[in-house]
Amino acid sequence: MTHKIHVRVRRVYEAASPREDGLRVLVDRVWPRGMKKEDARLDEWAKQIAPSTELRKWYSHDPERFREFAERYRAELAEPEAREALDRLRERVDGRTVTLLTSVKEEQLGRSHAEVLREELGGG
Repeated sequence: MTHKIHVRVRRVYEAASPREDGLRVLVDRVWPRGMKKEDARLDEWAKQIAPSTELRKWYSHDPERFREFAERYRAELAEPEAREALDRLRERVDGRTVTLLTSVKEEQLGRSHAEVLREELGGG
């Protein structure tokens, strides 16, 4: 039986909030610029569920491309390796809070891959 997952999206550069963050998962394919690994306070780095380099570069956070980006990204998430990683993450956080961490700029968070992942995880 799966339980509702509470999914938060935050910038990896923000200070960790242990009481609120729950499981902290970096969902970027490349390591955030200028961030020391110990400062990120990650529980997991889920590169397998990040968008491909090609898709990320094509999108380039152009708001007019977001709808198509989300469709293409969901297709990537349906590929076996990404689907398995996403399923493992769902099992790991079942009924708890997970914070998806990204280096995306604050003003772009609402149109980012992390928001698509939040929807895919079924979290609010």
